[in-house]
Amino acid sequence: MNHIATLGKMQAMKLRGMATAFERYREAGRQANKLTPDELTGHLVDAEWEDRQTRKLRRLVKGAKFRYQAGFESLDFSLKRKLDKDLIMRLRECDWIRKGRNVIITGPTGVGKSYLASALGHQACMLDFKVRYSNCLKLFAFLKQSQADHTYSREIRKIQKADLLVLDDFGLEPLDPKERMHLMEIMEDRHGEKSTVVVAQRPVKQWHEVIGDSTVADAICDRLVHAAYRFELDGENARKAAKT
Repeated sequence: MNHIATLGKMQAMKLRGMATAFERYREAGRQANKLTPDELTGHLVDAEWEDRQTRKLRRLVKGAKFRYQAGFESLDFSLKRKLDKDLIMRLRECDWIRKGRNVIITGPTGVGKSYLASALGHQACMLDFKVRYSNCLKLFAFLKQSQADHTYSREIRKIQKADLLVLDDFGLEPLDPKERMHLMEIMEDRHGEKSTVVVAQRPVKQWHEVIGDSTVADAICDRLVHAAYRFELDGENARKAAKT
């Protein structure tokens, strides 16, 4: 069998990484021919594995729809904004997601709340977790529309299946009765099973006011806040610092 036929079969089987590595191996000539059969096989398998992992990560990141393309390596700890580096490093392995724990990020505009949430989400994607990133106002509007077109149950199931749900811009406006119940249902489905990151300008002590109904607010906050990791950012404006 000639190499063209071999490449064709690799491509037909969608072994893209292996096919690319095989072509490079042939182009390398004598130097590549020093590889033993076992070494060559290992090299081709590794290339295919890495290619599939890269494509999987791209799919997860694209599906998450992050607000920012951020990673842990791009977080700026030099700014004085009360960003706990030790806690960040503890969260890097994503054990908190495996345990179904939550993260709450609060602080004024511009301190990097959404960027941090995006970095947490991107790290989760790198470790093969399925992430969904949503602006609260848009999510609640979408869920209201899904009730009108009878797809609400399906959409709620999709949210529940996400290993990590990031709710950005929580509390910009008080919740109406429907939004309140949407949030309650989401938190009830995820409690103790799946992780949620909540990003808010308002501190946690004001969330009862945002949610609106004291009984429902108690239930939601109990599920969200209890045992959650918390970042209470304040200080230098990360956006202004980036422009200087």
